[in-house]
Amino acid sequence: MPAFIHRVTKYGPAHRDEQGHHTGPEDTLSDHGEVEAAYLRAVAAFAEDSGVDRLTVREPQVPSLAHFGAEPPVDGFGLAGLFPSVRQGSRASSGEVSPDQVPEGFHDGAVVSLDVALELVRAMLRDNGAWCRLEVEDRFTVHVGWDQYLYIGSDRPCERASARTRRLGLFPERLDSSPYAVETGGEDVQRPADEAFWAGLGRMVRACRAGMLEEMYVEGASRWHSLSRGGVGAVRARIAPRARLAVWPGLSSDVDAVLSAFPADGTVECLWQDVEGGPVHSALADEDTFPGLAGRMSAAVAASLLPWPPMSAFRCSPPSCPIATGSYGPGGGPSRCLPTGTGPC
Repeated sequence: MPAFIHRVTKYGPAHRDEQGHHTGPEDTLSDHGEVEAAYLRAVAAFAEDSGVDRLTVREPQVPSLAHFGAEPPVDGFGLAGLFPSVRQGSRASSGEVSPDQVPEGFHDGAVVSLDVALELVRAMLRDNGAWCRLEVEDRFTVHVGWDQYLYIGSDRPCERASARTRRLGLFPERLDSSPYAVETGGEDVQRPADEAFWAGLGRMVRACRAGMLEEMYVEGASRWHSLSRGGVGAVRARIAPRARLAVWPGLSSDVDAVLSAFPADGTVECLWQDVEGGPVHSALADEDTFPGLAGRMSAAVAASLLPWPPMSAFRCSPPSCPIATGSYGPGGGPSRCLPTGTGPC
């Protein structure tokens, strides 16, 4: 974490209580205008003082079940036009994120220009849905919090940027750390998704001990891959850089038995294939929504029910990550894969 952390807000220190909470009249939403522009100019000023013109996307996420932002959600989560392409065959864990909403370039480890980084900050200030940390190793960080709180870290004092921020009408305040800094040193164990993983996964598929691979390419959105003998290499080539992976048993061809096993209460993730070798669909269902979904699944050739959230106990906060395996995705660092009890560990 950089040594110099500034909290930048539109809230004056005079309007804070003893706990530091804002008590003034300012709105906690973005004005989509001059104040928002001032936030972006402040980030640019700190980046210039820090000698930074490119930043790395870390821990990207999109809403999976519901949008909790203070403003209405927008199509594409505020990412439209910022990245070159969209990811095909993707689906959120909730089944509510369509394949054309999350660009393929929005992934952990993606390096973006300062201009794109500023647009990501704008989207986060507006609660459009997409969120990420923007960082340059231990040199520079930009974290956007709730209610127009912005945290900028640098390995330099950035006195000129602080003065510029004050002239913009904002308030830079020194802190010891950002509340959105990644916590490391926990008990989670990290295993990079390396050649050993993919070799082990191939053996498990051939032994009929694994049949599905879940790829969480951003937090809150995932896609599923059916694994077949001789097909692991093709799946590997489609994995997003630094995605999290989980290995699961294969789908069952006894669809009626799968549907009859639906629990009396609680939420599960339903997986199914309409045709053999076709895409794997997923959707969340509870006791109220399952009857309608069961009608669609009844015509499937294979299906499965999984506990949800399947990877909630394995939330990854790089560089600390739960026990995992995966491979180097195209154009990025090692993917991260989480165990589910059936992985090649």
